[in-house]
Amino acid sequence: MPEASSIVTGSDFVMLPTRDFEAAAEFYGTVLGLPCSARYDRFAGAEFETGGITIQVLDTEAIGLPFNPNKSPLALHVEDVAAARAELESRGVTFLQDTIDSGVCHMAPFEDPDGNVLLLHHRYAPRT
Repeated sequence: MPEASSIVTGSDFVMLPTRDFEAAAEFYGTVLGLPCSARYDRFAGAEFETGGITIQVLDTEAIGLPFNPNKSPLALHVEDVAAARAELESRGVTFLQDTIDSGVCHMAPFEDPDGNVLLLHHRYAPRT
């Protein structure tokens, strides 16, 4: 059977739910330092830019969806996990465990104020 060509050309955004929009906006905008590219008028929500994908923070209950924090980590690329971790710790972020060295990358998981899991990530070896 011939392989089908992909109709997907990229990823535009990932939605992370919040119950406390102001705390989430402070976290993503000030603690993580991500630029806010849009803030919604009709309900509590905003978009923050990572350089690769937009993080949409949204009060899901305001639009009739249940609040369920994302427990599958969203990996945020950094050049130096140890330095980024130290900087975020100085800003009050608590990490969930020691930095992980997988043999090809470093990872450091943490949560936003709503319990969505994020992790600092840097690949230092090529994929095999």
